[in-house]
Amino acid sequence: MATVMQKIKDIEDEMARTQKNKATAHHLGLLKAKLAKLRRELLEPSSKGGGGAGEGFDVTKSGDARVGLVGFPSVGKSTLLNKLTGTFSEVASYEFTTLTCIPGVIMYRGAKIQLLDLPGIIEGAKDGKGRGRQVISTARTCNCILIVLDAIKPITHKRLIEKELEGFGIRLNKEPPNLTFRKKDKGGINLTSTVANTHLDLETVKAICSEYRIHNADITLRCDATADDLIDVIEGSRKYIPCIYVINKIDQITLEELEILDKLPHYCPVSAHLEWNLDGLLEKVWEYLNLTRIYTKPKGMNPDYEDPVILSSRKRTVEDFCSRIHKDMVKQFKYALVWGSSVKHKPQRVGKEHELEDEDVVQIIKKV
Repeated sequence: MATVMQKIKDIEDEMARTQKNKATAHHLGLLKAKLAKLRRELLEPSSKGGGGAGEGFDVTKSGDARVGLVGFPSVGKSTLLNKLTGTFSEVASYEFTTLTCIPGVIMYRGAKIQLLDLPGIIEGAKDGKGRGRQVISTARTCNCILIVLDAIKPITHKRLIEKELEGFGIRLNKEPPNLTFRKKDKGGINLTSTVANTHLDLETVKAICSEYRIHNADITLRCDATADDLIDVIEGSRKYIPCIYVINKIDQITLEELEILDKLPHYCPVSAHLEWNLDGLLEKVWEYLNLTRIYTKPKGMNPDYEDPVILSSRKRTVEDFCSRIHKDMVKQFKYALVWGSSVKHKPQRVGKEHELEDEDVVQIIKKV
């Protein structure tokens, strides 16, 4: 492990020493690719030795969405979990009170949202320090991440946590880069671009591909991609997760400081201890999870508004709705009647490709 760690440190030092300009872009691209490969080795240790996932970290996924609380020790993650869910997670004013992953559940707008209180991470977690690896691996399975920051401590903590999460292949509040990468058997590296490129040229792309031992591929850029974007696509194990920065303990700062914090994007100021703005935080979590509620209507009865079926915004067709209820329902599906904003007529007959909107009412008609 020390050798991999040493290699990572050497590459990081070299990148810090290298000036950034057109002449060194090719060299920096190569170093970034090497760094990404070494980071992956750290994440996936050799299969020798039966080290488990770590006591208390294999929490079963339950509910419709999973939200993880990530942050340094003693910023108020456990207090936030206790106030939001009513679950007891030990709270004390010393660091590292929570040592395992504590789950809790919030019922919000008909959806069951699982909230995970993860132990505090320390600097160097991405390199295997502390319990960082298990904490961040659990964070990868979340639909939304809440980075809890202390209003009294410096804002540099935000940058440190982002760096730890990015080292683990988590990309916060980003969309996957709009580029396609396709391996082939022969023909060398082909680079085509539909926009002007300021970061990547053919030499840099070839250098990054050769580091991954790829000598024949078609690459199409539809955005002004950087070397990091290309490495992310080649690695393929990146998670793009929405993230909210929760500034806790706002009762201990002045109004002027609060106004400055309020201008920052993706921020939500709260005080977990005094229960300030917790409903505002839940509202924001709901917005970032981007869930779709669909109400069911049995034949000849009123719609059931108490227990909606929750779908993600990416998979919300009638077919996804049927699969969510029962896997055999799609086989018996004839057509669906839909009331709501996704259709012109009330009701309207639709097929299984129809995309549903939030709070639609659906009645499924089966084959006889």
